[in-house]
Amino acid sequence: MAGGGYRDYFKVLELERGADADAVKKAFRRLARQYHPDVNPGDASAEARFKEISEAYEVLSDPEKRQRYEQFGQYWNQAGAAPGAGFDVDFGRYGNFDDFINDLLGRFGGPAGFGMGGFPGAGSTPSPNLDASANLKVSFAEAFRGCERSLQVNQEKVQVRIPAGVRTGSRLRLKGKGNLQPSSGRRGDLYLNIQLDNHPVWELEGDLMRADLPLSPEEAILGGELIVPTPDGEALITVPAGINSGRSLRLKGKGWPLRQGRGDLLLTIQVQIPSELNPEEKRIYEQLRQLRQSLKLNPRDKLVVNGIL
Repeated sequence: MAGGGYRDYFKVLELERGADADAVKKAFRRLARQYHPDVNPGDASAEARFKEISEAYEVLSDPEKRQRYEQFGQYWNQAGAAPGAGFDVDFGRYGNFDDFINDLLGRFGGPAGFGMGGFPGAGSTPSPNLDASANLKVSFAEAFRGCERSLQVNQEKVQVRIPAGVRTGSRLRLKGKGNLQPSSGRRGDLYLNIQLDNHPVWELEGDLMRADLPLSPEEAILGGELIVPTPDGEALITVPAGINSGRSLRLKGKGWPLRQGRGDLLLTIQVQIPSELNPEEKRIYEQLRQLRQSLKLNPRDKLVVNGIL
């Protein structure tokens, strides 16, 4: 709206004279949101009011222009260039309302970064990006089995199907649940970025699932069949006799759900040495030590090489 005559810019922004810079900024933001053409499509009076508000903010947010305005009153523009001369807004230049306000605040000396919480885009933009994204945390069990989750999206309750086998970095697309463009009724998509919570037992490594498998000393020495837990129930495995910590046993098809079938589960042996023994256990270990000594079975024999020890 061109500045053809005197306007009380404080009244335009619905402020008392003497309002400070912060009050001016807050008033402009509130009124700009109310009269923006996207909120009032086809309303010429709202667009004119919006330009008038922008003109008032241009003057009152600039210390030098405001000083002239307050000093000279209706003759202020004779003391300097009128702000409204040629003032016009091409709304089609902006992808969304935030972009417009940030640009306007920047041109008039205000700080950038004015946020509107995902306010819809300008209707005259040929192809605005209305897509939105959000992070979604899921538990290990939810990701392993798949589940339904109820989410609140733009004040709308949405049911989301989380397929089995998602992991950190997976993206779920909800069609038509993104940002809305009021002038056209178009709506973008919402992309959910999956973040998988850690699990105290199971760990993902690519397509492999891993876990430690604790064994007692006699289980590691003697080997045999053991029942072990897996993510979807118990399984019977065969432990080779004499297995050491650090070796792994692979259970095919018992791991993470993949697009086709299941991955493998890798169990890494951890031999657990008891910190306390009951009297009977201690007696048996003492007998074992005496037996090995009598047979001259020394686990450190391999260190005796060429007289080093």
